[in-house]
Amino acid sequence: MEVSGVNDINSKVQTVGGKTFGKEDFMKILLKQLNYQDPLNPMDSTQFTSQLTQFSSLEQLTNINSTLDNVLAFQHSMQNASITNLIGRTIKVSGDTTYLKNTADINYELPKDAASVKISIYDGTGKLVLTKETGPQSKGDNKFIWDGKDASGNQMQEGSYTFDVKAKDASGAVNALTNSFGMVTGVVFEDDLAYLVLNDGRNINLSEIQSIQ
Repeated sequence: MEVSGVNDINSKVQTVGGKTFGKEDFMKILLKQLNYQDPLNPMDSTQFTSQLTQFSSLEQLTNINSTLDNVLAFQHSMQNASITNLIGRTIKVSGDTTYLKNTADINYELPKDAASVKISIYDGTGKLVLTKETGPQSKGDNKFIWDGKDASGNQMQEGSYTFDVKAKDASGAVNALTNSFGMVTGVVFEDDLAYLVLNDGRNINLSEIQSIQ
């Protein structure tokens, strides 16, 4: 009785008839094939060698995948452990959000000196609260401390606000990069991703961090 060879085993598993076959199933089929082969017409040695090579490749792929899983799990656990060391530290992140508690810091960076800078602050609904002209500003990191009052002098409620910065020099617009600072008070994990919790309630992805103080 001749049983056809098992070919094209070039991945970790094969799906046949809705059932998933792994390396153990492949070995069982190969041994059954040897058991039922015709002694007078044995399996072609080239074909048999090819199947053994495919099995060896399958075994190696399985081992490599298992090793990579272990390495990734270890790396993930080490990263999570190191993240907790940021608790209590102040970080600088990109973005246009600030938190008002009596006052609020408006942080931005200028690539070159600016002749004029206009800062616009918005509440949680996107409504314009205040527009402030700060005059000439130097290249580098700059900060405007908002006293929390709107254009009419009314004290605004504590909470998160957004802002934008428009700067100009003699030749035209200067591209201002907005950023903010916050103290890390905790760490949360969502969908296998770690986020830093800041003292103003924001959750920050690690990729948003520009510097750590």
